[in-house]
Amino acid sequence: MASRVVRKKAGGGATPQAVLRITDGAAPVLALVGGGQLARMLALAAVPLGVQVVAIERSREVPVAGVSSRLLVGDWNQPKPLLELARGVTAVTLENEFVDADALAELELQQVPLFPGAACMRLVQDKVRQREVLAAAGLPTPRFAGVTDAVALERLGGQWGWPVMLKRRRNGYDGKGNYTVRAAAEVGRAWEVLGAGGAALLAEEFCPFKCELAVMVCRGRDGKMVTYPVVETVQRDHICHIVKAPAAVPQAVARRAAALARRAVEAFGGVGSFGVELFMMADGALVINELAPRVHNSGHYTIEACECSQFENHVRAVLGWPLGSSAMVAPAAVMINLLGAGDGPGQPAGLERALAVPGAHVHLYGKARSAAGRKMGHVTALGANPQQALVRARRAARELVFGAPK
Repeated sequence: MASRVVRKKAGGGATPQAVLRITDGAAPVLALVGGGQLARMLALAAVPLGVQVVAIERSREVPVAGVSSRLLVGDWNQPKPLLELARGVTAVTLENEFVDADALAELELQQVPLFPGAACMRLVQDKVRQREVLAAAGLPTPRFAGVTDAVALERLGGQWGWPVMLKRRRNGYDGKGNYTVRAAAEVGRAWEVLGAGGAALLAEEFCPFKCELAVMVCRGRDGKMVTYPVVETVQRDHICHIVKAPAAVPQAVARRAAALARRAVEAFGGVGSFGVELFMMADGALVINELAPRVHNSGHYTIEACECSQFENHVRAVLGWPLGSSAMVAPAAVMINLLGAGDGPGQPAGLERALAVPGAHVHLYGKARSAAGRKMGHVTALGANPQQALVRARRAARELVFGAPK
């Protein structure tokens, strides 16, 4: 029997959404736009709840393939494949912020429940517009400006002082699309590297931060929110390397970071799990760096470390279900990303040795091939204290090698 959908007006939140209830016992169907490791982990969280998962990607050899009930091969930036994906589903959600907002708007025109919505995505995926929304909400950000040529960038460097961060407005991640311009003499090179052409870039005041923090916030369709512990993220070559939960910061700083993250998600009318990245300055001041409208690398630890993971809560949120607790089940947790060392098979050497480490949890993403710097999996370890969790995670991570002999 097909699902019968009942909609009722939701209360609370910046942009209330209809809450959906399945009333005839049919299994909900969740459609995922994208098929990478985030889609895979969303599917793994959805299946135990009795949710069927369908996904769309540009090829069949993607991480979600082994855990979704159906994989549609197509261009998720085009309305036609998206509409085909959405046929008969309960809701559609995204694993990345790069999907064309106009294509997503076509889903909403056809009354497809889409979370986050096209308007939210349109704002978040453009870094200049994202910062304009944050600033309009009174949230702290670095000084920023859209720049259309090297002359404007050099002028800003003179006003703010060097260095200046230069970023592509769209489609940047893991340091790709960023350039730290350290002096006026580097402006031309920076402009050339980012391939600006006639497109505007984002120039941002450099933040000499003490540490980087992140907060996962999950907001339901009724506006209710769950906030995960504030974590510290350690970057290596612009890629998140280690996540420490909870962050070793004063309680007052953690409370302010959580409050800023909630306000940021509300400012965009977001629904689902959002990652909010912040800089903590030497004096304890906080500045919002970026916001990701999806489940996030800094929240992978929640699978083992929290009562309800960021992935399960995202599924609950987009389906209009009550959100679960974000409380940690251990005093400390550490997550370490597993990156490819070079070209090779997607299965690592050393798996048996890593599995022998007490308290370590290994997640492999099922990618067919390894490449240098490619995210291939992660390890999470719980501990009675942060040092114990870090030692366990490092022991397991050291054993796992992708794409190069040990």
